Amino acid sequence: MRYLFVTGKLAEPALRRVLAELAPKAGWEYEIAVLNISVAALMTPDWIARHLQPPEHIDRIMIPGWCGGDLTPLLQKAKVPVEVGPKDLIDLPSYFGQKRQVSLDKYHIEILAEINYAPRLTREELLAEAQRLRREGADIIDLGCEPGTTWTTIGDAVKCLRDAGLRVSVDSFNVQEISEAVRAGAELVLSVHSSNIEAAPDWGSEVVLIPDVPANLEGLDRNIEWLASRGVPFRVDPILEPIGSGFAASLGRYLEVRRRYPEVKMLMGVGNLTELSEVDSAGINLLLAGFCEELNITSVLTTQVANWCRTCVRELDLARRIVCYAVEQRVPPKNLDPRLVMLRDKRLRRYGSQLLQEWARQIRDRNFRIFAEDDQLHVISGRGYWRGQDPFRIIREILRQENLEPDHAFYLGYEMAKAVTALTLGKNYVQDEALQWGLLTRPENSHGSDQA
Repeated sequence: MRYLFVTGKLAEPALRRVLAELAPKAGWEYEIAVLNISVAALMTPDWIARHLQPPEHIDRIMIPGWCGGDLTPLLQKAKVPVEVGPKDLIDLPSYFGQKRQVSLDKYHIEILAEINYAPRLTREELLAEAQRLRREGADIIDLGCEPGTTWTTIGDAVKCLRDAGLRVSVDSFNVQEISEAVRAGAELVLSVHSSNIEAAPDWGSEVVLIPDVPANLEGLDRNIEWLASRGVPFRVDPILEPIGSGFAASLGRYLEVRRRYPEVKMLMGVGNLTELSEVDSAGINLLLAGFCEELNITSVLTTQVANWCRTCVRELDLARRIVCYAVEQRVPPKNLDPRLVMLRDKRLRRYGSQLLQEWARQIRDRNFRIFAEDDQLHVISGRGYWRGQDPFRIIREILRQENLEPDHAFYLGYEMAKAVTALTLGKNYVQDEALQWGLLTRPENSHGSDQA
């Protein structure tokens, strides 16, 4: 295989360095076609077709990822396959790497998403929240009742969700609430222990059994035997405790229950840790999902009350797939899916001061190119090269040399704000592209062409 890489004048030195190292590893040969344009991102397939004379011995042509659009004119002229590569030439090695084929379709862990204070919501609000949780990955909608009161219309609420095709559980110790909920179609009761266990055979639904005294699992063995003898399906939750209240010991209880009962179904209320730990929840959810996967705990209960927990269902949906693959394939949960890395990027790309200075010498047009690396902002155009940590100082210096329209000045300010955010958090900044926030990334329309 012999590739022809098409590029512009400014990217040529960097492209040559990358390909010199990459080609021997990838097992192909290459040539580089440097077209008469400074910035490769400004090329289009039609423009390339008019200016490129492909050598006859080329098997395949690669153009930069920025050169999207209709490839027909280039294909007709080249008469060989044309490939659109990555937008950034720094990503060429990973583009040609021998990537592991990973399917994250499989999982074992069921997600119960609790709607806290469900009795306070109207039917419309309850249904809307339940459907949102289902879209985010919840398998069962758990209705959180209020202790000390009786939700007299819980049956209507359950029926509303069941009519919408949702699976429902009820989170209450109140026998009256539970009875009405299961008659209306709730399939799971959270929770039972010695205080209400005698009513469980009448419900005809599965229950979650918790110890009478979680610290020492008191009553658990007796109540397991009692439920089993009466044919009541159940799963066991030894109760996860928050840090500072016996967290380590509570993990040990899950291990102990699994040791005593190798085949019993188990549940973990992960919200006890995520809600009561003031830290981004994604890492905690992955860690607890891994613990559950290794211990065959096949259901988790989560909540999304604290603001740092507002995407726990989405996080757990991805985490359960990652840990399933990791455990089954006996590999670390790394390089499988990057979307749980939200605060910082997986790796930083760097052009280096030499290449930036080279671009600053060669760029002649007035378009601004913005870069963020080495703890500095870099703004380059044909009129100058501005750099530093303070975007306000940079924009003042630019305005002293350039007469910018208000929308153009706003564009520069907006892009530099993104760049400062990237520098602060350790993220990659690419002009006119959204910062990557993992599964929280929001698409961003490019406005760079509007400022040309």
